[in-house]
Amino acid sequence: MSTTFQLDVVPDPAHIPPLAAGDRLTRDEFERRYTAMPHVKKAELIEGVVYMPSPVSHEEHAAPHFDFITWLGVYRSMTPGVRGGDNGTLRLDLDNEPQPDGYLLVLPEFGGRAHMVAGFVEGSPELVVEVSASSVSYDLHDKLNAYRRNGVQEYVVWRVWDRAIDWFVLRNGRYQLLALTADGYYVSEVFPGLWLEPAALLRGDLARVLAVLQQGLASPEHAAFVMRLRQQITGK
Repeated sequence: MSTTFQLDVVPDPAHIPPLAAGDRLTRDEFERRYTAMPHVKKAELIEGVVYMPSPVSHEEHAAPHFDFITWLGVYRSMTPGVRGGDNGTLRLDLDNEPQPDGYLLVLPEFGGRAHMVAGFVEGSPELVVEVSASSVSYDLHDKLNAYRRNGVQEYVVWRVWDRAIDWFVLRNGRYQLLALTADGYYVSEVFPGLWLEPAALLRGDLARVLAVLQQGLASPEHAAFVMRLRQQITGK
């Protein structure tokens, strides 16, 4: 039986090696090298391995990313105690420091689990979104397992080449695909009122995406969620 060892890197203050895709690093060493390379726009530590995605095109990433963030931003604007991020670093655990395309979290004072530590999100947001090339991407393999193990409750992946959107919900320690409603919507279980018509998002119809979201924001479920969040602060 063979045994695989991961060697811890002992930082040398006088020399900071560059990050390289495939490096196996501790989180502290990953952060040290990443901080020393301000020209690098995105690098992630997933299961102890460094990933450095290539530059992205407009159609395959930038445009879908923009529409995803617009959708999340409108929801955040109407839901007190909820905040979002765009390409922010998440300190999930000692082997995982992803930089997802977007996320929503409930602030700790409103009952959320993630905290801000030294300017970083420490812990798991309630929802994470990624724009992925296809089902072969690490977003749907190593990164999915890292999010699952760290308790990210909902994980949404837009597979651009496959023209599909997967919405995973954490149930009993496993991710299960969320079913569409009879109207063809995804309805979040964690953020009431966060509704998405994936067909509209896939065809680039942002007006329709936001119209469906407005239906969710006008629902009794969203109103009840807002009331519960406010009660976390007032205690009433």
